[in-house]
Amino acid sequence: MSDTVTRGIRVQVRSVYVPERSAPREQHFFFAYHVRISNEGSETAQLQSRHWVITDANGDVQEVRGPGVIGETPVLAPGAAFEYTSYCPLTTAVGTMQGSYTMTTPAGDTFDAAISPFTLAMPHALN
Repeated sequence: MSDTVTRGIRVQVRSVYVPERSAPREQHFFFAYHVRISNEGSETAQLQSRHWVITDANGDVQEVRGPGVIGETPVLAPGAAFEYTSYCPLTTAVGTMQGSYTMTTPAGDTFDAAISPFTLAMPHALN
């Protein structure tokens, strides 16, 4: 599990292998990851965009950038939280993800809330 706090914004992520959407013989491994973003700080912040860095077991890196998450740009008042689940296909049984969410405050401050690295792994792929 990944758990990081930046300026009061806590980002927690856990991942799971999805066997029914995977085909290991065809080098297709499908993972779901569940994200909880909570505002433990004293200022409201809105998620504007995401940046993911995805690395497979071969060292191949893919970067994903885009507005919001799952089509939303949630506003998090102090004490509020937002959760969502998304997916990541890989061509290897193991990989990692990390990144950041760009957040803005009502005063116009912008900052990146870090998403610390977490592992994507087919069961028993890691010793």
